[in-house]
Amino acid sequence: MSAFSRITPLISALPSTVPFVGPEALERQRGLTVQARIGANENGFGPAPSVLQAMREEAGDIWKYNDPENFALKQALAAHLGVKPANVCVGEGVDGLLGLIVRMVVEPGTPVVNSLGGYPTFNFHVAGFGGRLVTVPYVDDHEDIEGLLDAVKRENAPLVYFANPDNPMGSWWDADKVVAFARALPETTLLVLDEAYCETGPASSVPAISDLIDMPNVLRTRTFSKAYGLAGARVGYVIGTPETVLTFDKIRNHFGMNRLSTVAALAALKDKAYLKDVIDRIHAARERIGRIARDNGLSPLASATNFVTIDCGRDGVHAKAIVDGLIQHGVFIRMPGVAPLNRCIRVSVGPDRDLDLFAEALPKVLGTLR
Repeated sequence: MSAFSRITPLISALPSTVPFVGPEALERQRGLTVQARIGANENGFGPAPSVLQAMREEAGDIWKYNDPENFALKQALAAHLGVKPANVCVGEGVDGLLGLIVRMVVEPGTPVVNSLGGYPTFNFHVAGFGGRLVTVPYVDDHEDIEGLLDAVKRENAPLVYFANPDNPMGSWWDADKVVAFARALPETTLLVLDEAYCETGPASSVPAISDLIDMPNVLRTRTFSKAYGLAGARVGYVIGTPETVLTFDKIRNHFGMNRLSTVAALAALKDKAYLKDVIDRIHAARERIGRIARDNGLSPLASATNFVTIDCGRDGVHAKAIVDGLIQHGVFIRMPGVAPLNRCIRVSVGPDRDLDLFAEALPKVLGTLR
């Protein structure tokens, strides 16, 4: 049967693809069970018990729509950040918010700047709205701030994406460099500063809210998916000037937020003790992943995130063989998608039982490849 005939030419020309192959798909395709889920940058330690309890208590109200204004969560986030509620927009994870940001700016042919090998979901949205992606290679496994700035000016690009700390390499720039980059951009270029991993990196990597809050061409995206352990709840938010943030109300899905996800986010913000504890556990797990890598002759990169990128010393073919070998042992990890970053594999933090399986399987896989 043929497809519907009046799908737009833009959409018809796009590939039908999912940017990420999930562990569920691998289980279906290969007839195996994932035992160590340490590939998707989730927080395997999970949310606070207080968060789960809050969700259980409110589950009976799931028949109600969530507040379309997200009033309570915006108030709580504003208090947490030291800004006004008008500086905040809540959305269905950073991924959903990125789609809205791209929609605000991009028309067919619009140049959009990103790092080559940077977060692919942003690129997915750019393609979906017909943008022309302009990429800048990494330098020493860091996003190239000067290269991004040069590309913006050369292309007169109205949109640039920059993640700090970075995915997929785990690297970071100090806050003063990030602020200087933002202030060097043309006022006609909107910066998406993705800070999904801001809680897990050094404090010196995160600009103060006051450093950028006056800039209408900067939107900072953050999430409850990483440090707070709520990836499945899909709760993200944007910080910006009230005038820029108000633009989201023109196009966002006003009933898009899940009621129990909002309850979870509110409870997570309150439980500061758990957040501190889980960040300590993330740091300890990063250290252990690094030790496992070194014990097997591999080189872990310094990380400010909830994962560790490991240099396997060869090329993408070799790294993919490691990824494929590990899944046969029930260990799910991922790797960067483009050269030269794809010489690496990427392992997310998780509880000891998951890292035990990784430590056991990795030498077996490497042994078969030698």
